Amino acid sequence: MDTQHLLNSNTRAVELDIQGMTCASCVARVERKLGKIEGVEASVNLPLESARVTVPETVTDQQILDAVNAAGYTARLKALPVRPGGASAAHQHAHTTAGQGGSEAAPDVHDAAGNTADNSGDHADHMAHGGTAASLRPRLILAAVLSVPVLLISMVPALGFPHWGWVTALLALPVVTWSAWPFHRAAAINARHLASTMDTLVSIGVAASFLFSVGELIANPGLTADPGMGSEPHLYFEVAAVVVTFLLLGRYLEANAKTKASDALKALLNLGARDAAVLRNGEEIRVPADQLAVGDVIVVRPGEKIPTDGVVVEGRSAVDASLITGESVPVEVDADSQVTGATINTSGRLLVRATRVGSETTLAQMGRLVSEAQSGKAPIARLADRISAVFVPVVLGIAVLTFVLWLVFTGDLQAAFTAAVAVLVIACPCALGLATPVGLLTGTGRGAQLGILIKGPQVLEDTRTVDTIVLDKTGTVTTGALSVARLSLLDTAPEGLTDAGLLRLAGSVEAAGEHPIARAIAAAASSGPGTTPVTDFDSAPGGGVRGSVDGRRIVAGRPAWLDENGIDLDDAAYAALRGEQEAGSTAVLVAVDGRAAGIISLQDTVKDGSAAAIARFRSLGLRPVLLTGDNAVVAAHVAEQVGIPAEDVLADVRPQGKVDAVRRFQEQGRTVAMAGDGVNDAAALAQADLGIAMGSGTDVAMEAADLTVMGSDLGQVATAIELSRRTLRTIRTNLFWAFFYNAVGIPVAAFGLLNPMIAGAAMAASSVLVVANSLRLRSFGK
Repeated sequence: MDTQHLLNSNTRAVELDIQGMTCASCVARVERKLGKIEGVEASVNLPLESARVTVPETVTDQQILDAVNAAGYTARLKALPVRPGGASAAHQHAHTTAGQGGSEAAPDVHDAAGNTADNSGDHADHMAHGGTAASLRPRLILAAVLSVPVLLISMVPALGFPHWGWVTALLALPVVTWSAWPFHRAAAINARHLASTMDTLVSIGVAASFLFSVGELIANPGLTADPGMGSEPHLYFEVAAVVVTFLLLGRYLEANAKTKASDALKALLNLGARDAAVLRNGEEIRVPADQLAVGDVIVVRPGEKIPTDGVVVEGRSAVDASLITGESVPVEVDADSQVTGATINTSGRLLVRATRVGSETTLAQMGRLVSEAQSGKAPIARLADRISAVFVPVVLGIAVLTFVLWLVFTGDLQAAFTAAVAVLVIACPCALGLATPVGLLTGTGRGAQLGILIKGPQVLEDTRTVDTIVLDKTGTVTTGALSVARLSLLDTAPEGLTDAGLLRLAGSVEAAGEHPIARAIAAAASSGPGTTPVTDFDSAPGGGVRGSVDGRRIVAGRPAWLDENGIDLDDAAYAALRGEQEAGSTAVLVAVDGRAAGIISLQDTVKDGSAAAIARFRSLGLRPVLLTGDNAVVAAHVAEQVGIPAEDVLADVRPQGKVDAVRRFQEQGRTVAMAGDGVNDAAALAQADLGIAMGSGTDVAMEAADLTVMGSDLGQVATAIELSRRTLRTIRTNLFWAFFYNAVGIPVAAFGLLNPMIAGAAMAASSVLVVANSLRLRSFGK
């Protein structure tokens, strides 16, 4: 089980926004710098331009920021926007910028494209998305407008004119300087730190093409005096300009695609209500949601969002929780029902007492879990990072070697130069750096929309190998609530009594009781034949109830309770009672006017989708096992209903026994997933290789689990496993094509079989294709 998200008492988590990273090599450098601080562990995310850093309490925020600054990038502490309820814990530090000594009013900083970034507003969103795309757009437009005439003049002899080389040099100059500035700037920053990244390859390739061509013109001013010479002089202005255009186009499309990939988290964080109507001193006052306090009583009218987590103190309604749980059917709530912030009150007026506000709400916790998962790093990503750390220096060496060998064996300076530049351009590891984080970003974002929270990237690896899923019964496979299953009249019943009459009489007297069994019988009667007011009511804890209904004396409960009330049971009644109990039912005896009249059988109802979900588990290659503390008869009955064979049922298991059961499966060589919802499941969830908590359950279970489904439908567990496996498969596909692209592209370029312009287009296309492949996850489950 992945426990990276759990911090001990001597460590804390720091979230950073980092500007200036452009590729996997940048990520590796930042992680390496941070890792040099004793006790610090860092996971850097390229698409989100962020980092999650686990640091000892002895390490200050400024030390972390200074380390990133020393690596050549700009960092600041992240203030994660959460709704409802105020700023995150990091908000008070949000304006501390690396290299500024922790000052509150940090000056403007520059983004990866070289533009000044406004430090106000939603900084995380500005840095990672809109700011980058907006700053690249004018550079891309200028490059495209000027590159077209440069390409045509250079490649089409019919368009030649005297001294056309100087004209193309002037047209290409703004492209290779201002438009290409993001590449040059990043390369220079890294060079100051004796490091290299993808931008180093681009910058050297573009600058070399342009400067070589200018040198040719200066050395031979009449080189292009003849308008008919076309491309014979072997000038490379069109290569420099077109490569910059293609690379800018690729980066611009990446920025837009990454914005779409993270929209799910942004939308999740903005689901909450903006304000709330609070009762204070008997008056309704509208206040911002972030000013709510625990204990506030909130008025929620039909159609309004419930602004925070709470408990209903008055009213009855149906609440649409689909935005949080993914379940489409509204949930009925009344007094004492728990409600979640950001869900919608569909019908009646509710008074809700706030129990959790701000960063403690379910919505805020969901946002944190998704953000942490997206910032994490799966083992599969470590391979890409290790390769990218040495990739750029190796490519620079290959480019130099290519140039030298071509020059030595052919003596053709132009051919040698063209091959070397093509190697530099084709080798840019953009796709490699994007392969894992964009796939993870999209998959976890889509999961959040479906009410599925993946705690970390390690979960993706775990779902691939799981072969056994252990299911808690109560609350997971079943509803956890008793309901009337059968009505049986006894031979001694009063003449003329029907099943409906039995239920009406029993339901009427049980309606005055508080026991869950009493409530279940009363609910069945209310939705069926109805109930009648009871008089002379009395009850015995754990025994039963009695009272008068329509002038008839009704006694309901255990055999001992009936005996205490002077009611005799014959052998047939005892046999019928035993039969119901052996069938896994909770049986209640009902007597009317001193005579045993019938038996009401209650059962924990199997959830509607449980059987279908278990069939899906089998199709995923998982072996379902039912684990419960209930008795063997009840467990077998439930297992039969959902399609689990008797040999895969473990009953009468205590909480510690659940842990032991999971451990036994693991000792047998199985990789175990465990799904549960109660406090008694938490230890087993932690022991399992993959812990899955049902969101309808307890906070303890959700904390212990790796993966949480916010609804109560077991089918969501199957969906969660399917999504996790699909996300992992997408990441693996991305990495394969990224590696394959570089492995094939570099030798082809080194042998002189690839024009640098085509190399630039291919490099940009590979990155866009990786992002586009990841974005297919957005349609999962539709």
